[in-house]
Amino acid sequence: MMKITHDEKLIAEIAEHYREILRLVGENPEREGLLKTPERAAKALVDITQGYRQNALEIARKAIFEYEGSKIVMVKDIEFYSMCEHHILPFFGKITVGYLPKGKMIGLSKLARIVETYARRLQVQERLTAQVCSVLAEAMPTDGVIVVCSAEHLCMKMRGVEKQDSSTTTLDYCGRFESEPTLRDEFLRLMHNS
Repeated sequence: MMKITHDEKLIAEIAEHYREILRLVGENPEREGLLKTPERAAKALVDITQGYRQNALEIARKAIFEYEGSKIVMVKDIEFYSMCEHHILPFFGKITVGYLPKGKMIGLSKLARIVETYARRLQVQERLTAQVCSVLAEAMPTDGVIVVCSAEHLCMKMRGVEKQDSSTTTLDYCGRFESEPTLRDEFLRLMHNS
């Protein structure tokens, strides 16, 4: 007898709900083009919400190294895709993360993994930006963290106000980036000029 995994059980349960949603919006989930849609949609939903099953702090702490050097470390344009918690519609964009090392550094790929962990949840951009900033500040000794997020929201493009050219930018920071506006300005100049 083959054992059913937690994800398979979860996918099957979500698929049943998708079948009912298709019925409720006036579709026939038994028609040829929709036969496998509930399962496909369920698999997609489990994939795009995998951040609920990940721990960003644990991910970050797996790659902290001794380091004396750079005044600012910056990883630009980490692309992400997330789902708006208000409308369950995608929003997507890029995040730039910077920090001031204090005897330690983090593996660069871990910054992207942190972004992914928080983006792959039902989310709002403001919280996503703050969570990335907060977990990095908690994961290692640092003199400051700064995070800039720019995104486009399909809930503003496909429905409601339908503003196709709109985008949103959010910014969060702590430590010296908060207490020293000139340092914050230097980071933002570097971000835009490099």
